[in-house]
Amino acid sequence: MKMMRMKIAHDARPQVRTLLIATLITLALWFIPYADLLTYPFRLFVTFIHEGGHALAAVLTGSSVQSLSVAIDTSGLTETLSPQGGLFSRFFISSAGYLGTITFGALLLRLVRHQVKARVVLVGSAVVILGLTVIFGFIAPLTNLSLQPFTVLSGVAISVGLLAAAKYLGLRAANFLVGFLAVQCVLNAVFDLKNVLWMSVASSEATDAMNMAQATGIPAIVWSLLWIGIALLILSTAMRAYAVSRNGPSQPDLPFEDPLEV
Repeated sequence: MKMMRMKIAHDARPQVRTLLIATLITLALWFIPYADLLTYPFRLFVTFIHEGGHALAAVLTGSSVQSLSVAIDTSGLTETLSPQGGLFSRFFISSAGYLGTITFGALLLRLVRHQVKARVVLVGSAVVILGLTVIFGFIAPLTNLSLQPFTVLSGVAISVGLLAAAKYLGLRAANFLVGFLAVQCVLNAVFDLKNVLWMSVASSEATDAMNMAQATGIPAIVWSLLWIGIALLILSTAMRAYAVSRNGPSQPDLPFEDPLEV
């Protein structure tokens, strides 16, 4: 019996190469002094997606969003009001930042993998950022005088930049940009969860995990590990779907592998 081996679908190889290049560039930039200036717009993009996950989860659970703000240092804050005793609501809202970000990154990968035009994905991403900016970053804060001008300016700037990229970039450049955005979402979510896990052990700093610990009495480290497990499951599922041939036979249990030969 031959040993099982990993195999990437032939039609997925160009996208996988693009994804690997985007990942390597991202990791390299982390170790180059002042390179964070180059990735600054992308980190703002990820923060909008993260905070947008909190805001969307609040709306879906019947909570109200008081404001969504993104700071110049790329940190973010979403203020919500949940119904009294709404434990599930609090869990869903707290989870939706990190898990929503990694899910958004996985969605970008899936869309491009299934031949949705990169320009369409960029326009869609611009609409998402602009919608979050206008509804939760501008309109909602007006009701309680908590408007943050930088949130509006950066949200509009990112949206305009994505629309310009969709209009003027060539096909390969647009595909690469979508892959790069996906990598930013995935890697930032994973490393943020790593930081949350560390803070759950080493400090009492306010985090989503600490908020859940205060609401339930369950230690923050448990929530951190739970979110890491779910994030890895989402990422694993996305990467398997990304590498499976659209035209080949379905292998739900062994999506990367050739059939066993006896």
